[in-house]
Amino acid sequence: MMGRTIFIDPGRCIGCQACVSACRECDSHRGKSMIHLDYTEPGTSVASLPTVCMHCEDPVAPCAEVCPADAILVTADGVVQQADTSRCIGCANCVNACPFGVPKIDLQAKLQMKCNLCYDRTAYGLAPMCATVCPTGALFYGTLEELRAERPGVQVADSFAFGDVVVSTGVAMVVPADKVEWPVPGGLPVVEINGVDVR
Repeated sequence: MMGRTIFIDPGRCIGCQACVSACRECDSHRGKSMIHLDYTEPGTSVASLPTVCMHCEDPVAPCAEVCPADAILVTADGVVQQADTSRCIGCANCVNACPFGVPKIDLQAKLQMKCNLCYDRTAYGLAPMCATVCPTGALFYGTLEELRAERPGVQVADSFAFGDVVVSTGVAMVVPADKVEWPVPGGLPVVEINGVDVR
């Protein structure tokens, strides 16, 4: 199982955007946030979900696999880095390959941007900026044992199914204990293809 990492607990997110602001303040991000806050049902619910890179482990990060310029480094400890600015050509292959919708392309700079787990901090044992400011613990940084000591009985998932493909990740998601199934279904259900209802 995973070591020290981010655990995302959507049930605790209050949509305050503190994580987005903290990420923007990180020295290595030059004023741009690498975390996204998604509102799952805008207009009908205030439910929100912080989205960070899941640091895919198996298969090896799809974004890195499809990069034609070898711009995305995966470190020995499993952190999928943001694209190397000297190599990235802004082709967006990584955007299309990511099953979690994480990488974004800065069209002006023609450069991929994504969460790199604050590697400049986590490599030295410090928590990522987003986790240090989250007031509710929706973003928890630590080990699974530390999480379970704070939240007894919590269930987490680090395997997600996208059709027949299962992706294992270095970042985990807290899931409802009474609804957990393995692997956790990833993505949104397909309800329509080319205007045809396929439910």
